[in-house]
Amino acid sequence: MLFKPTYVFDKVGDVTPKFLKSKGIKALLLDLDNTLTTHNNPIPPQSSLDWLESMKRAGIRLMIVSNNDAERVTPFAEQLKLDFEPSAAKPLTFGYSRALKRLGLKKSEAAAIGDQIFTDILGSNLKGIRSIFVFPIEPETSLPFRFKRACERPFLPEIKKGGLDYECKIRTCGKQREL
Repeated sequence: MLFKPTYVFDKVGDVTPKFLKSKGIKALLLDLDNTLTTHNNPIPPQSSLDWLESMKRAGIRLMIVSNNDAERVTPFAEQLKLDFEPSAAKPLTFGYSRALKRLGLKKSEAAAIGDQIFTDILGSNLKGIRSIFVFPIEPETSLPFRFKRACERPFLPEIKKGGLDYECKIRTCGKQREL
């Protein structure tokens, strides 16, 4: 299913180099807003900085792929010393295609990570890249975002008595949820 993420984590910091390497993932294509920082915030939280540093130390290649324009992404990417693809037009696959080409990687060697089903997950699934959904850092308050989040709910795993939707395995408390 195009709207179903390959993997689900509570937050980006829960994705570990060990997990990525066990799946053969050499690079992450990163969403920006509400994945690495709060929406439209130019300053990343320390937790994101620490996580990015651990990924770099482990040899995981990183690139921001954002629907934001270069004016928004450039200062953030420069701060993090990351390359980026702005104006990615997710869920279209152009941004992911450009990022993979620039990284010199096959689709099977990368995963895309983000907080939105209808852009990040759909786009990476359309491209054939494994998708990692992380819950947003903080809830958006605008009506369009609240509507979009409500529409996403049917595509996320729910804990039910005696099991989970999608027959997924789950370890809670900030651990991996594999669908």
